[in-house]
Amino acid sequence: MLGVIEVFDVMHLDPATGHPVWTGLTGTRTALKRDGHAIDPKATAYCPVEWIDERGYLDAQLARRHPRPWGI
Repeated sequence: MLGVIEVFDVMHLDPATGHPVWTGLTGTRTALKRDGHAIDPKATAYCPVEWIDERGYLDAQLARRHPRPWGI
């Protein structure tokens, strides 16, 4: 089994619609808490630990180079 880690999308509310919008970032619980982002536990995903950068965020360029059965 791969070494995987729990990650969450960083969302913000669109002031015009009130709907959540993805910021383009996905990170670990620790990174999101450290940087002041809210965590939606219903939006949990998992990725290989090798795809997480030194800040605790998903390296999307690295992730896109590898086939996977789930989206990022």
